[in-house]
Amino acid sequence: MNEGARYSPVKGIFWMLVTGFLFVGVTALVKLNGTRIPAAESAFLRYAMGLIFLLPMIGAMRRARLTRRQHGLFWLRGIAHSLGVALWFFAMARIPIADVTAMNYLSPIYVTIGAALFLGEHLAARRILAVIVALLGALIILRPGFREVGAGHLAMLFTAVFFATSYLVAKMMSDETNPSVVVVMLSLTVTVGLAPLAAMNWVTPTWGELAVLFAVAALATAGHFTMSMAFAAAPVTVTQPVSFLQLVWAVLLGAVVFGEGVDPWVVTGGLVIIGSIAFITWREAVLKRRMRTPAVPATKF
Repeated sequence: MNEGARYSPVKGIFWMLVTGFLFVGVTALVKLNGTRIPAAESAFLRYAMGLIFLLPMIGAMRRARLTRRQHGLFWLRGIAHSLGVALWFFAMARIPIADVTAMNYLSPIYVTIGAALFLGEHLAARRILAVIVALLGALIILRPGFREVGAGHLAMLFTAVFFATSYLVAKMMSDETNPSVVVVMLSLTVTVGLAPLAAMNWVTPTWGELAVLFAVAALATAGHFTMSMAFAAAPVTVTQPVSFLQLVWAVLLGAVVFGEGVDPWVVTGGLVIIGSIAFITWREAVLKRRMRTPAVPATKF
């Protein structure tokens, strides 16, 4: 069977729509939990409770024979992802959902830069232009000098950098070992990495807060599963544009549920970033290169 015969664009679009709803549900629940529980602790509890969903993958871990180098790279990814997740939780509780979602689109741009700097990818002029345009989109969202740039916005700038680092390492490791091992090692290393940060300022959570964080873990796990199904059903050039609808869902959720209103500057900046990512995706497809820039949902925790 040729590659085109096994693709089903309708299924790919459907599963990516489901993925978008699941990840927006994650942001809504984190927003709902508020700021009483410190960000690092919330992130730690999410990952610790999420380990239960990885039990079926224990067999793959037992069969894996990881080298010292691979262990080192997995821990490097775990540290980077731990910091990214903690900052994401911090930002999510303090700035509008639309702002977080729009700025999260910067991660694929940072991956493009990192792939050129550390993985030897050629950074053509058109890709440099796309990166510049995306960064301009971030400036439209932040509008320094015209609005107060809060700690939440600064946290998201660094969140995108740490997530990009995480996914660059993931790309390297996915070529060397079983995808199940990559997933399990991320969850284990992030849980361990967040533990000391959580312990530094521990606040005993209520049963209600634990229930919300368990729901976050469930939705995030389901989102990664449906995202994998979308990628298996259709090319990235089909599924990635659908993932951009997350910005629409985030704006609607923030306005309708949390009363955050609609900031046209955030929407405009987000669309500029999305346009840049879409251009990179299209050019990679035209040139038939192997993409290192992940689809936007993959930048979620």
